Amino acid sequence: MAVIEDVLALGSDLERSYPVHVRGRLKFRVRQIVYVAFSLDEAVMGFAFPKEERAALVASEPEKFQLPSQSDMRFNWVHAGLAALDPTEAREFVVDAWRMVVPQKVSRAYDLTHPGGPG
Repeated sequence: MAVIEDVLALGSDLERSYPVHVRGRLKFRVRQIVYVAFSLDEAVMGFAFPKEERAALVASEPEKFQLPSQSDMRFNWVHAGLAALDPTEAREFVVDAWRMVVPQKVSRAYDLTHPGGPG
């Protein structure tokens, strides 16, 4: 079972990433682009995810993943219940979401310094 503390340091340490609190909700940004956001109760983690792959992700494990609200369907976004994720899986989703908003050279540099992934 993942909790917000499992990804807090990671989201703060990724290059160009910084945490912000918006209306009491923790979000991680690169520039002005939000790539991870938590619900007020910290039970749900929303994260950047390719639009063309999200239906398959949700269909594969509907107890774990949900589509965003109808108004957010235009964005590359999906939701996951933190309690349904293990900590390693949560960190991997954070890194993958971050990769969607940083230049490829920044992502490649991360891979060189973290060959085993976010762990």
